[in-house]
Amino acid sequence: MTGPVPRHAVVIASGGLDSSAVAYLLASRGARVSLLSFDYGQRHRKELAYAALVADQLGASHEVVDLTTLGRLLTGSALTDPAVAVPDGHYSDAGMKVTVVPNRNAIMLSAAAGVAVASGADAVAFGAHAGDHAVYPDCRPEFVEQFTRAVRVGNEGFLAEEFEILAPFLTATKADIVTAGVELGVPFERTWSCYKGGDVHCGMCGTCWERREAFRLAGVADPTSYATAALEERR
Repeated sequence: MTGPVPRHAVVIASGGLDSSAVAYLLASRGARVSLLSFDYGQRHRKELAYAALVADQLGASHEVVDLTTLGRLLTGSALTDPAVAVPDGHYSDAGMKVTVVPNRNAIMLSAAAGVAVASGADAVAFGAHAGDHAVYPDCRPEFVEQFTRAVRVGNEGFLAEEFEILAPFLTATKADIVTAGVELGVPFERTWSCYKGGDVHCGMCGTCWERREAFRLAGVADPTSYATAALEERR
């Protein structure tokens, strides 16, 4: 992360690798971090418990925003619509487009910006990374730039003077995040990525594929239990 370290950052926390690494990175630089998660009617709530674990490890506050009513209206996504199946395969597959939740990051960042204004925080941070760019438009550099400008204009006179929306891993790969996370002491075993929300990671959905690949490319032992690994062992 380049540039000044925020004094207090509201971190959008999904309980996954990326947002957990963001929280650990900012805390390691001396920032106070407050974790903010969202229940938007996603297919499972398991990730919220993992976000709470990360907050506990950091000694940070953790709040969950209830957006379940809105989530019911965000149909057509495999993450919010029970009629749409979660696709298996790599994120490069065209089928991953059904995992897009309409305007999700803008909604979450708006809420987080409001919390930042109310609490006097000088930054909002989230875990977008380069691997998201192909599928998710709201994880791209131009979105972050434009949204930062909109928040500053919409809250002129109320924001901290140097307010920023931070995405420290915006140009990094998932493997880069794993490498950084090792150095930061991120408890990877206490993070959750799987879209399906079973007892263990399914190993087949897009986020599981990406998670497995990231550890492999980083040369780091993956502490995650995958259902597919258990199936392979029984064969």
